[in-house]
Amino acid sequence: MSTTSHDHVAHRRAILLAVVVTVLWSSSWILVRWAIEDHGMTPLLGAGIRYLLGGLVLVAVVAALPAERSQPARLDRRQLAGLAILGLMFITVTQGAQMIALVSQPAATTSLVLAATPLLVALVSRALLGEPPTAVQVAATIAIVVGAALYLSDGLGATLVGMLAAAVALIANVVSALLGRAVNRSSRVSPRVVTTISMLIGAVTLVAIAWVVEGPPHLDPTGWAIIVWMAVVNTAMAFTWWNESLRHLSATESAAINNLMLLQIAALAWVFLGEAPAPVQWLGMIIVTVGVIGAQVWRRPGRVTLPARSAD
Repeated sequence: MSTTSHDHVAHRRAILLAVVVTVLWSSSWILVRWAIEDHGMTPLLGAGIRYLLGGLVLVAVVAALPAERSQPARLDRRQLAGLAILGLMFITVTQGAQMIALVSQPAATTSLVLAATPLLVALVSRALLGEPPTAVQVAATIAIVVGAALYLSDGLGATLVGMLAAAVALIANVVSALLGRAVNRSSRVSPRVVTTISMLIGAVTLVAIAWVVEGPPHLDPTGWAIIVWMAVVNTAMAFTWWNESLRHLSATESAAINNLMLLQIAALAWVFLGEAPAPVQWLGMIIVTVGVIGAQVWRRPGRVTLPARSAD
């Protein structure tokens, strides 16, 4: 197989992997609502425990793999700092702020704010990552935002606290997308090691903050089962797969795929929560879908990579 053909196959696999991850992450929104409303979970601590358990699962996996268990010891201070910032931004800030937004206003309202992620990533990635989006990709990300606005035009139900938390989650999500792409495309450590270290740092910080704010957990057995499922499948497995996909997808592409969650959450809420979208919301979802496809089909040929840095 030629190098070009291999790159195309790897890129298609990365797209499929990223889409599977978004399905798992979308299901988490439904599971979280069940756990909070019916099984004693509090937003911040529940999220922190989920990611902490997921990180511990990954520690066990990394320790069992000879090719990976020695990698953390070879990381220099700059690399560790990058992973720490990634964990704090993607787990502590993004997930914590998102959970606050979810309990303060309708989930769809939070989704609208986060729908701006791919557009902001597209605008910033040129300067920071040397990955300028094509004109069609920019148009596609704008379409995503317009579609999201239509989807939510039938009543936003926003609150001040919810919108502020969603805005913080948006900014942290953009930073995480850019930093995650920069860390993973250098291929200095495996995606699993990247996920493990960054997740543990972010989760420990989130648990510490949540314990002070919300107190100890009061989950029933079903609530614990939901958290364990999300920790192993929706977190440990899904985040590793996401980091793997970032080796082959640009920041703009990964952010656009991540925005499929708007459609997936709506579909899951319809099936499991009985929240059927209105006609204008279906139109918005169609526009979002077209935008996501557009960001994937009209890629810029070739790939710009960051030069590998030698250890300090």
